[in-house]
This record gives sequence, C-alpha cells and structure tokens, in this order.
Amino acid sequence: MDFSSSRQWIDACWLLFGMYWLVSSLKIKKTKQRETWPQRFGYMLPLAIGVYLLSRREAHYGWLGQRFVGTGPTGEWLGVLLTAVGIGIALWARWHLGTNWSGAVTLKEGHQLIRTGPYRAIRHPIYTGILLAMLGTAVTIGEVRALLAVAIVWLSFYVKARREESFLTKEFGSGFVEHKRQTGMFLPRFS
Repeated sequence: MDFSSSRQWIDACWLLFGMYWLVSSLKIKKTKQRETWPQRFGYMLPLAIGVYLLSRREAHYGWLGQRFVGTGPTGEWLGVLLTAVGIGIALWARWHLGTNWSGAVTLKEGHQLIRTGPYRAIRHPIYTGILLAMLGTAVTIGEVRALLAVAIVWLSFYVKARREESFLTKEFGSGFVEHKRQTGMFLPRFS
C-alpha cells in the first residue's frame, strides 16, 4: 500500500482493528453464562447486512448508490479521520475491558464491572467507536448505502447492548444500575 488514497487509509484502519481483535481474543476469561443462538442471530444478521452494504463496492443498487456527499478530498479525508478516531476509541475500550470481553453476550467467571477509561462515561464505548469508524467510512464512500449500513449496525448494537445490560443488571444489581444512571449507552451523559 502506498497510502495515497483515502480508501487505503480506511482499509488500514479496519485491518488494524481486526488484527487487534484477533490477538486480544486469545486471552479471555471462561464463560459462565451465554445468550442463546437465536438471540445472537437476532443482532448478527442485521450486522452482517450492514457490513455487506458498507464493504461491498458493488452494493450500490438503485437509490442506494446515490451520493449524500460530493466527491472530493475534503469529505474523503474527513471520513478517514472519523474512521481512525472511531477505531482508536474501540481499541481503547477493548483494552480496558480486557479478559471480560466476548463477541457474544456473556458473563464471564469472575466478571468485573469495568468503569475505567471510556467506560467512565459510556456503557458501550466499543460500539461507539465502531459506529464512529463506520460513519467515517460511510462519509468516505459517500453513498446512501453506507449511511444505511451505519443505521442498520446501530440497530444491531442497540439490541445487543440491551441484552448485555440485562445480564449486567442481574450480575451486579445496584452497582450496574448506578453505573447506568451515570453514563450514556453510546454517548457520554451530559446531564
């Protein structure tokens, strides 16, 4: 890669994300409780659709290929910046979550309620980072299909986050309720 195009920078950001996720997933705690496969499928299918719309250049069927930003370097490089910042937030959050992380909704043996780093202000900062990175990628692509992808993935993450919060409320009771009161789901609580 010569990194002369915005798309190459976007691809590099997502590659870094994937590599970190793969390496960090090798060290996680054992699972104590897990959601069912049908529950997981309920948010994984929309996630897969969103990723398809965002990642496949040929997915610009009809009105999905209409541009929502003009072509040119300003929008493309703004998208690269948003993608890089989003990936950075997701990696920071994943690092703080440590061995408590799981791709599925689970409780781990010795699960801890993490309230450090971005978790001080946001309950699901990994999703926040991924959504911001996807929005950046969508701005660089500039087509309606990319915005639709971000909306679909947001819905998927919302469903998954609600299930995670149900698990955490059962596990940590008033501790999680207090954390929930002080933080926002995907954005910091300003009140």
